[in-house]
Amino acid sequence: MEKERLIQKIQQLRKALNRLQESLKLDIDNDIVIDGVIKRFEFCYEISWKTLKSYLEYKGIVEAKAPRDVIKEAFSIGLIEEGEKYISMLKDRNLTVHTYDQKTADIIYRNIKKIYVEEFKKLTDKLENEEKYL
Repeated sequence: MEKERLIQKIQQLRKALNRLQESLKLDIDNDIVIDGVIKRFEFCYEISWKTLKSYLEYKGIVEAKAPRDVIKEAFSIGLIEEGEKYISMLKDRNLTVHTYDQKTADIIYRNIKKIYVEEFKKLTDKLENEEKYL
C-alpha cells in the first residue's frame, strides 16, 4: 500500500463521515431521511473497514482480509478503542443490506446517531493524526 493511496482513503473516510453527520441533522419525519442516513452509514462503514485494512497493510499486517478480522486486528493495535461497537456495526450493516423493516431501520438509525457516528469520528481523527507520521 502506497502512502499517497492510504492518505486518499483517509480523506474519503472523512468526506463520508461528514456526509453522514450532515444527514443526521435532518428532520426524521420523512422515512426517506432515515433510509438516506442508513445508506450513508453503510457507505461510511465500508470505507472505514477498507481504510483500516489499507492502514494495516501499510504497516505490514496483511493477514486480515475480511471485515471482522480487520476490526479485530485494528482493535489489537489500538486503532479502534471499542471493538464490540465495531462488531455491532458490522451486524447492523449486514441487517440493512439483507433485510428491511421499519422497526429494524429505526433501531439502526438510533445506533448510528447515538453510537456509530462517534466511533467513526474517533477512528477518522486517529487516522488523520497517524497520517502525520506515515
